Amino acid sequence: MSRDFLVIDPETNPATLKALASPVRVRILKLLHKKGPMNVNEIVDELALPQSTVSTNVQLLEDGGLIRTETQKARKGSQKICFAAAEEVLLVFKSDTRSTDADAIEVSMPIGLYTSFEVTAPCGLCSPDGIIGLLDVPGSFLDPDRMKAGLLWFTRGYVEYQFPNNARLANTNVRELEVVMELSSEVPGTSADWPSDITLAINGVDVGTWTSPGDFGDQRGVYTPSWWKLKGSQYGKLKSWRVSADGAFVDGVRISNVSLSALNLLGHHSIRVRIGVRETAAHPGGINIFGRGFGNYDQDVVLRLRCE
Repeated sequence: MSRDFLVIDPETNPATLKALASPVRVRILKLLHKKGPMNVNEIVDELALPQSTVSTNVQLLEDGGLIRTETQKARKGSQKICFAAAEEVLLVFKSDTRSTDADAIEVSMPIGLYTSFEVTAPCGLCSPDGIIGLLDVPGSFLDPDRMKAGLLWFTRGYVEYQFPNNARLANTNVRELEVVMELSSEVPGTSADWPSDITLAINGVDVGTWTSPGDFGDQRGVYTPSWWKLKGSQYGKLKSWRVSADGAFVDGVRISNVSLSALNLLGHHSIRVRIGVRETAAHPGGINIFGRGFGNYDQDVVLRLRCE
């Protein structure tokens, strides 16, 4: 039986290290692994801890990607159900990743070079030099200057990128597909507590959903230009969607059973990557996509094919 691993780099995942650095949080994790999903009150009773202590530590575990939560109806109001996100945590120190990705075919796509879109306002685009088109006008997503975009945002809908299927051109089999981009929720202004269900689809197949915790504006993004007001979205989280024969994962945490075979890579000359927020999302909190010149990572949307 396959096991779920959470692979973390200590330089880029400080929240996960913080979440592990507490006996109380470790006790909560062990309890969830032993007894399965539990609500906060059940954890309080099992560990004989104050509810405020459990709630605070559950939030830190969720921020670190060690648990996931779902809000479900209860007899009175609602309750938060906690699930362990991974069976094992692997701490990886890599000073040089060239040997790891020696068999990878990588394409970097500017965030403005989407091939189709459907978005709802509030929405907009901007380059490192200024606003593109008109704010909150979906038609501005057709502006030719979108190719210069370093940040785009919308409330519901999607943007879709069409990547060349270089593995097919090279006549080689893919053993793993990875999509990497910097993302956050979208709210007028910013809010660290503004969850949004962001879904990735490849070749028309839903790979899975990651829930962004918020829209971050506590400090200026490392690459965000000085003209962009501090009350605007500043940076996101660098998320890695990975699909292999074993299923689909976000940052090493399993999100679905969708495997490479479901994507039919051999049957397509291109690879269509769609990212967005669905009308049916439980948390329709919008999306920011950060590209070069904005956020904390100076990169575009990256598609990486690891080949046999």
